[in-house]
Amino acid sequence: MSDVILETQELTRDFKGFVAVSDVNLKIQRGHIHALIGPNGAGKTTVFNLITRFLPPTKGRILFNGKDITAVKPAAVARLGMVRSFQISAVFPHLSVLENVRVGLQRATGTSHQFWSPIRRLDRLNDRAMQLLHEVGLEQFAEARTADLSYGRKRALELATTLALEPELMLLDEPTQGMGHEDVDRVTQLIRKVGQGRTIVMVEHNLSVVARLCDRITVLQRGRILTEGTYEQVSADPEVRQAYLGGSHAAA
Repeated sequence: MSDVILETQELTRDFKGFVAVSDVNLKIQRGHIHALIGPNGAGKTTVFNLITRFLPPTKGRILFNGKDITAVKPAAVARLGMVRSFQISAVFPHLSVLENVRVGLQRATGTSHQFWSPIRRLDRLNDRAMQLLHEVGLEQFAEARTADLSYGRKRALELATTLALEPELMLLDEPTQGMGHEDVDRVTQLIRKVGQGRTIVMVEHNLSVVARLCDRITVLQRGRILTEGTYEQVSADPEVRQAYLGGSHAAA
């Protein structure tokens, strides 16, 4: 099997004359944690929306495991093993933590649309749900109402529900956005843990998180790739310092 799990070729998207993404060529290595960084408006989330087919490209191709998915619908892309999170936490606030994970597990068992089945039939999913909660450090909150969790723990729960879908490739959009220092550290550790044996692509503004986690980094500016490499390589690039950090400040 190829070492490249995801590839984009000349990926382009314009919105009535405004080119948000232009000729982006990515090759995501299997098993890597790969970051997309850049200043606001660089096109990072648009690239995510194109890859996961929430937006159709104006031009270009998207290959997942060598299969052209450029015209595949978002739900079908997820079934192929590419699952994304969003900037806003996407959990069910009035369900328990355990019930949120069971919702994700139902998809894999084919019971997600069996509305009239007795709720006790889902009890068989509890062991796997608890395993996933243990993996993200939330097993002691299994019976808690999700709305009562801290923001950082809600993001950890979102990781658990994503893992319930058994993704081959996870796309995380700003996983530490809006968090305090303690939650950032917790979620960073979780991403490193769940990334073992998986491939992760993440959009992230916090450069200390990127430095700690990522094998490779792509820097976007005005919808184009400015440079790509390891953290040490991109943080030493004068163009990156100018575009992303401003002036002569070094990446931190």
